[in-house]
Amino acid sequence: MIRAIDFTPVANPAATVILFPGAGGVIAETRRNFLVRVRAMFAAQGLSVAVADAPSDLAGRTGTEFRASAQQAQDTAAIIAFVRNRAAVPVWLIGTSMGSISAANAASRLGPSQVAGVVLTSSVWSGGMSAVAMANIAVPVLIVHNRHVGCRFSPYPGASLALVQLARAPAKELLTVSGGTPQGQLCRALSRHGYYGIEDKVVPPIIQWIKAHPQGK
Repeated sequence: MIRAIDFTPVANPAATVILFPGAGGVIAETRRNFLVRVRAMFAAQGLSVAVADAPSDLAGRTGTEFRASAQQAQDTAAIIAFVRNRAAVPVWLIGTSMGSISAANAASRLGPSQVAGVVLTSSVWSGGMSAVAMANIAVPVLIVHNRHVGCRFSPYPGASLALVQLARAPAKELLTVSGGTPQGQLCRALSRHGYYGIEDKVVPPIIQWIKAHPQGK
């Protein structure tokens, strides 16, 4: 499998974040995805940014089976090796919607030797997250969710339930946001599920949380 990344390095980064978009995970098809839209905000605050693309032989078909697999974690390990070669700083995994399956799966399988922490945004608690061994995640975890999300695959109560499962996480927190200026379908990128219109209420706290937990503590 060939997995490309869209990499934006910064000088003297505090950390590197690897972003996992939702839907099929193909960058070219998810330009409006929350994490793809806001990647420059991470770079502006001193974090190098890598956006993980879907493997070339699975483009458009990166569903739960792949996202929760050992192969996906191995692919992520290769990305981590690449970004660490560019800067020896902590590496955080951030997922949104279906991408949260990928971020959580890799964190649970790779552990603190490779992953400093994980951020799960608008996770599909009723759409695939149950396939991930959340109890095995042994790094700091920030869960971000919109109280008014509206997407049936991403119910707000699922975020609190997931927090309880994170027994091994050395630090964990639920960041609840509200509102947005949604356009289109409830589970699409330009909706409350995608934090459309409230990006400035979501991204800065994520960056602050990452910087507050250096080296995965």
